[in-house]
Parts: sequence; C-alpha cells; structure tokens
Amino acid sequence: MTPLLSVRNLRVTFPTRSGSFDAVRGVSFDLGRERLGVVGESGSGKSMTGRAILGLVRPPGRVTADRLDLDGQPILNLPPRQMRKLRGARISMVMQDPKFSLNPVMPIGHQIIEAYRLHTRSNRFDAREKALEMLRAVQIRDPERVFDAYPHEVSGGMGQRVMIAMMLAPDPDILIADEPTSALDVSVRNEVLRIIDKLVGERGMGLIFISHDLRLVSSFCDRVLVMYAGRIVEELATADLSKATHPYTR
Repeated sequence: MTPLLSVRNLRVTFPTRSGSFDAVRGVSFDLGRERLGVVGESGSGKSMTGRAILGLVRPPGRVTADRLDLDGQPILNLPPRQMRKLRGARISMVMQDPKFSLNPVMPIGHQIIEAYRLHTRSNRFDAREKALEMLRAVQIRDPERVFDAYPHEVSGGMGQRVMIAMMLAPDPDILIADEPTSALDVSVRNEVLRIIDKLVGERGMGLIFISHDLRLVSSFCDRVLVMYAGRIVEELATADLSKATHPYTR
C-alpha cells in the first residue's frame, strides 16, 4: 500500500559565515493513516522537517531530498502556485502558538471562511455553516459568539482550538501539529489532545505530532521518531519505548 507521505534523505541547509549549516540531515520516514510522533530537544530539526514538507523554508535555506512524495506524487520543488493548492487542502499545519498564527484584526469566523473557501468552491453561506460546524467539532460551546470574536478576545486554549478548526475545515489528508499544546496548561492540553485524536481518527488522517515531550508522545502516538542534531537516531512503536537502545532516547 502506498503511504500517504514518503520522505527519503530530506536535507535542509542554510548558508552561514563559517560555511553551510545542515538543520535537517538525511531524514527518512513513511507516514500512513496513523499518529506519528517526532520528538527531540529544541534545535533538533523536528519543526524544520515539518516546514520543509510544506514548502515553507524560504531562501537562502535550501531543501533537497531523494524523494518527497504525497500519495505517490512528488511534491518537492513544486511551483509556488501548485504548492499553495496542496497546503491546507492536502496537508495542514497547526503552529505552536495561535497568537502568532491568527490575524489580530480579522474576526475568527472570517478567517476560517477564508481558509475554507481558498480550497473549495463553496459560496459564503455554505462556508459560514462549515466554519460553525468546525467550531462545534472542536468543542467550542458558543460557536456563534466565537465566530464574531477577535483573536485577543479568546483564551490561549480556545485560540488553539480555532486553529485546529481552521486547518481541518478543508478535510486534509495529513495534519502536522507543531507543539500544539506547549503554551497551554495541563487540563486544557489534555482537552486539545482529545479533540485532535478524535478528529484524526474519525477522518482517517495521518498525523505528524511534533513535540519535545517524550512522555506525552508515548501516550498519544502510535509510532515515534527520535531526532537529535538534525537526524533520526531511533524509530520505534511507542509501546516499545522501554526497549529503546539509543543512548539519547534512553
């Protein structure tokens, strides 16, 4: 069976005064309809891997790979217009902090509508209904009020739910969640994780869950990639984490 995403020898390189710096060094993995955890310390290259997959690494950064395929189709170095069609429609990414991802001068509902209509041919009425449906799906109790609210009028946890609603509205095949709960307290974090888990399971999506918290990844994901210094140093099922052999994982 063809994996949803196939990555081989992915590299992300930046020029510096002292020569080239490899932020990602030969990363390879396949993603099916599963929850894949990517875990490592700050600077290990896990977030840069997600950005490279989505084509979000800007010059002078350079992305190369032997293969970067979505459903068997190469997506590396696609023209910007084609990549924009894939982003959101086929692969979505929830960033770390909603404060920096939501437009502060635009009502929340309008932002979800804009993201949805960008990838569908729906009219504004249908898009509004879809936005309200997604706000309900992420368990926001008063979706009409939140629809008309501005980002500064909602809490961090609710802002993160809004981001999840926005990214899942176009029904993508893959969701990349980049530390989506790091700015939240424990009770809100668990609630957001339950929502992601439920929506990913119901829709049969592939999830790449990026985190520095190995304990969290082990309880939430099916499989884990452990990254250190831009490389994957170990890959194993989360049920087998106690059998890890690499010193860094241990």
